[in-house]
Amino acid sequence: MDGLRPDILANAAPLLIEGLWVTIKLSLVSFICALCIGLFVGVFRSKSDFHRKLLAPYVEVFRGTPLLIQLFFIYYGLPSIGFTLDNYAAGIIGLSLNGGAYISEIIRGALISVCRGQMDAAYALGFSWGRSMIHVILPQAVSVAIPPLVNSFSALLKESSLVSVLAITELTRVSQLIYTRTFRAFEVYLAVGLLYLIMTYAASRISIYLERTFHVSGRIR
Repeated sequence: MDGLRPDILANAAPLLIEGLWVTIKLSLVSFICALCIGLFVGVFRSKSDFHRKLLAPYVEVFRGTPLLIQLFFIYYGLPSIGFTLDNYAAGIIGLSLNGGAYISEIIRGALISVCRGQMDAAYALGFSWGRSMIHVILPQAVSVAIPPLVNSFSALLKESSLVSVLAITELTRVSQLIYTRTFRAFEVYLAVGLLYLIMTYAASRISIYLERTFHVSGRIR
């Protein structure tokens, strides 16, 4: 046995940091896009049966098929019908659409959890559906949605490793490149696993802070 080789990680640190930064940026951009998609789909699916059935195929398709297949289809399949995307755009679109499908159900569930009487009261005050949703329903649903939304971000953060198949030099791709040069799987993948663990732990701490903040503000109101 050769024993541990900390020097491997010391030499690879600049590459790991670069890959980590790419992973963070890719995950944040994809999550923001997924949140916008999920908010739109979730709100309108809660509006009526017509909207729910209209948007159901999107949700079912992206929740019912593997993310890896979706990435392959977007990057390798769409060029066959004239839609060519670079690897970063394909990765972001794939993560966003997949994450948006799950987030839409989180938003819809949070909206359903708000008492129906709140919407009736808003209508009685002369609010339109849109104003009722923005000023009355959504603020109450936010505190319910925060924990599962942060869980979705953590899941997306880990699933971003799949975009390595598109030759995006994020953290997992960098670890594969380092391994092919050093053949030191233990040190390389242990370090990368710890970096993912640190990121998801940080996300969980942010979730706790946001839960406390919205809980306190809700009690003040």
